Amino acid sequence: MAQYDVYVNPSASAQQGMPFVVVIQSDLLDALATRIVIPLADMSFAGKVPSALCPAIAVKGQRYHALAHYAAPLSAKSLRRPVANVAAQASELVAALDVVLSGL
Repeated sequence: MAQYDVYVNPSASAQQGMPFVVVIQSDLLDALATRIVIPLADMSFAGKVPSALCPAIAVKGQRYHALAHYAAPLSAKSLRRPVANVAAQASELVAALDVVLSGL
């Protein structure tokens, strides 16, 4: 399970508006049973959001808002097969987490 891998959201009740999650946890912590993820929301579901906190992330040709303020741990076992990897957009995700942590 690689950092910045994207998975189908394992929460059936949340899939409609947030179809994917992206793993942001470092690969160095793979021994843990959980992974910290950020949900990716449909652009229409998320509405107007601050771009620094919720950057647009492209997955399979579609744009989604990464909802950094909803970062949470999920069981690694609940994440099946990755559908994409967004490592090329890592700086936007890390910057959004900085907004959550420092407000900057």
